[in-house]
Amino acid sequence: QVQLVESGGGLVQAGGSLRLSCAVSRGIFSINAMGWYRQAPGKQRELVATITSGGSTYNADSVKGRFTISRDNGKNTVYLQMNSLKPEDTAVYYCNAAVITGGDYKSYWGQGTRVTVSS
Repeated sequence: QVQLVESGGGLVQAGGSLRLSCAVSRGIFSINAMGWYRQAPGKQRELVATITSGGSTYNADSVKGRFTISRDNGKNTVYLQMNSLKPEDTAVYYCNAAVITGGDYKSYWGQGTRVTVSS
């Protein structure tokens, strides 16, 4: 079982920055991949960024050059640094953990943190 708690959301003006944190209930070195997703009102949840246990990262085209995913194994925390925020980044951001044990795949979600970017 993995529990995830996001924090760091809020209201920011366009062009501003926020850093989201995802506190994980167990060692993130044992989790195959961590990710950030977001869901805007009336839209489907979409992938924002991922980081694997090996440190490989992926960013969606819409956030490349602006968002950075990172992790601190010692603190069991994954971060999403968001710079140059745009109104279209407004959404609830969710942390996700993907755990593969043998042939079994499990996905865990946090409760989400709201980000609102004003124009």
